[in-house]
Amino acid sequence: MSPQKTLALVLVSLCLVLFALSILIGPAGLGMGDTLRALFLGQGEAATLVMREIRLPRAILAVLVGASLGLAGAAMQGYLRNPLAEPGLIGVSGSAALGAVIALQTGLVAAWWLALPLAALAGALVAVLLILLLAGPRGSSLTLILAGIAVSALAGAMTTLVLNLSPNPFAASEVVFWMMGSLSDRSFDHVLVALPFMLIGWVLMLSLGRALDVLTLGEDAAASMGLSGIRTRMFLVLGIASSVGAATAVAGAIGFVGLVVPHVLRPFVGARPSALLWASALGGAVMVLGADLAVRLILPDRDLKLGVLMAIIGAPFFLHLIYKTRGEIR
Repeated sequence: MSPQKTLALVLVSLCLVLFALSILIGPAGLGMGDTLRALFLGQGEAATLVMREIRLPRAILAVLVGASLGLAGAAMQGYLRNPLAEPGLIGVSGSAALGAVIALQTGLVAAWWLALPLAALAGALVAVLLILLLAGPRGSSLTLILAGIAVSALAGAMTTLVLNLSPNPFAASEVVFWMMGSLSDRSFDHVLVALPFMLIGWVLMLSLGRALDVLTLGEDAAASMGLSGIRTRMFLVLGIASSVGAATAVAGAIGFVGLVVPHVLRPFVGARPSALLWASALGGAVMVLGADLAVRLILPDRDLKLGVLMAIIGAPFFLHLIYKTRGEIR
């Protein structure tokens, strides 16, 4: 069996095991038999509610969010040819968070629960339009990065301003907790809202496999081989915006998945960007499923946020990555 097939088998197996554990483990104190009967047969009203309306959508969202963030990170690193790149670099996450914060502060969420994910998706769309406008149709990858940094800084400043001027401390507290990132209290409604946008983003990014392989030769060489830089960048930005915007809309801000997962898996795929795309999608699902399980087991009574745990894991890894690549950066 080839190394890539072995990797795929390992990642799929891990994903299935963690998915099953995510469904079976929880604070409800249900036994193995009760959980299986409730999930598949609908026996026990309370147990069925817990399994089908709480644990199952949470596990599905963990897979969808992790796959979106991992895939977006691999696509971003492949396009920029930089292992330090991650999806938040182009400001989509921050802009999606800004849209959600505005929905929370204006009270739209109290009137209609869909206002929060839709406002976050609208924020991601605005970010895409600004980035494409600032970078221009023929701008370089450096121009795209600078445009993303500018949009991200603006979104962060506006989010802080909204919190600063908030007349309601309870609303501000709700915003802060939402921005920490979590998969708790999610339902199939959240899955149905996010899934179409994530699927669009996955299709766009996975279609870039050959283009990312060619880009390893450099932008000039890729252009001489007939690669359309405008199309590649358009698909990349729209794909990341669609998938990461949807993930942020339903789960809040969860960072470092798109940075850590591609870097860990890159040696197992021969550093080929096209192979790293699917591997990072599976790896991201495994990482978020595992982290969400850890959140429930480490402090089950304190509601440890998923985004906080990911930051605790990811920040030291990021520092290590900077230290490891400092010679290349110079």
